[in-house]
Amino acid sequence: MVVGVVDVGANTVRLQVSRGKESLLGERVMLRLGEAIERSGRIPDAKLDETAAVVARFAAEARRRGVQRFEVLVTSPGRQAANGAELVRRLAAAAGAPARVLDATEEGRLGFLGATATTRGPSKQLVAVVDVGGGSAQIVVGTRRSGPAWARSLDIGSMRLTSRMGFSDPPGPEALAAARGEVQRLLEGVVPPLPQSAIAIGGSARAIKSIVGPDLGPEELERVIDVLARLPAAKVVARYGVEPDRVPTLPAGAVILAAIQERLAVPLRVRRRGGVREGALLELVSRREAA
Repeated sequence: MVVGVVDVGANTVRLQVSRGKESLLGERVMLRLGEAIERSGRIPDAKLDETAAVVARFAAEARRRGVQRFEVLVTSPGRQAANGAELVRRLAAAAGAPARVLDATEEGRLGFLGATATTRGPSKQLVAVVDVGGGSAQIVVGTRRSGPAWARSLDIGSMRLTSRMGFSDPPGPEALAAARGEVQRLLEGVVPPLPQSAIAIGGSARAIKSIVGPDLGPEELERVIDVLARLPAAKVVARYGVEPDRVPTLPAGAVILAAIQERLAVPLRVRRRGGVREGALLELVSRREAA
């Protein structure tokens, strides 16, 4: 069965269409909805129009691939924008398909499902999945066998922290030290169960992998924060091959990942694939099979 989802996040709008384990189509457009929400608390009309047009195009492309089950998922923009309900209505009409806001718990659960679906190792081993998005960050701990057992969401992501701190290019060590303080404040009282391993998903983690590799322990994260504090965006792109539209929010993403990794006390392993979209696709298939 061919299934598809559109994931509307604070940084990007992404389309994923799959048949079983085969990816048939993947596209993304950077719209930065979270920047507007952080600035004014709502999504401007022009951004609503732009997002609806992108989703309509993605829905048409999915149908050309023969999609049988299709839905639109809205993450932090739907939760944080004053006009989030209007966004969902516009996207459902544009897609001609169901659209819904994922609450933080559901977003974390789907990310955990997508990240652990192809993970090897003991099924009872306690694993953490960390997803730093543009508008929020999810930390979920559980096992592949039993699923999530503990979850928390931080109401901050790479885009929101970047807008809040007003980083220059490069931001400099002092600005990133101030950002660390902000993240530590938001993490007060967050005490996760200590896992035996941890997986990092999301755009920030995958971009950081290009700089220091797939294993993000304390030393690797300190090194990448130092690089991003001192190196202008154009040089980060040229030296490490990071996508240009990802670089402006990458220092904030690195700071958030470092703070969470410190709490978990194990390195974060960056996965190339697996996350909210993959978890949602698995659920679409399971719901169809159960019907």
